Amino acid sequence: MAEAMTPPRVKLFCGMIAARRELFDEAAELLTGAFGPADLVSDVMDFDFTHYYDRAMGSPLYRRFISFRDLVSPDVLVEVKLATNAMERRFADRVPPGQPPRPINLDPGIIDTSKLVLASMKDFSHRIYLGRSVFAEVTLMFHKNGWESLPWTFPDYASPRYHSFLTAVRRRLGEQRAAEDPHA
Repeated sequence: MAEAMTPPRVKLFCGMIAARRELFDEAAELLTGAFGPADLVSDVMDFDFTHYYDRAMGSPLYRRFISFRDLVSPDVLVEVKLATNAMERRFADRVPPGQPPRPINLDPGIIDTSKLVLASMKDFSHRIYLGRSVFAEVTLMFHKNGWESLPWTFPDYASPRYHSFLTAVRRRLGEQRAAEDPHA
């Protein structure tokens, strides 16, 4: 019989999408206030893989990632997703009439050595219910020195555009785990 164990801690990160680049700094301030200091922040990249968000957010759209210094238990995803949704609502509450209603999209996830998991409020066949209306999906797997997409992986995550940043987060996770337990 398998024994219950505490899973290893992971890296928390958040993907941000916005039409206005200046919102990334404001969102990062809210995120670090809630989840602790950032240790890695990506460059701002074009988000041009889909027009799914254009109506709600405007166009063109940009993407930035932030990862947080402190390792966390994987089960924080529910609370983190609920917190990022509340942050999104704070931005939306300030939108002037006539402007797109969703100024920023905050998508939290975790990176472990073998996978990247995103939180979602939407159910689908490949998502697992975590509780409190939050689902999780393995979006990427790390295999043989690189990220591999799955049939449901979003096109932007499937492209190599983000992989160097995500690999840097994964590498940082390994360094932090080694520093915590150099005999592991």
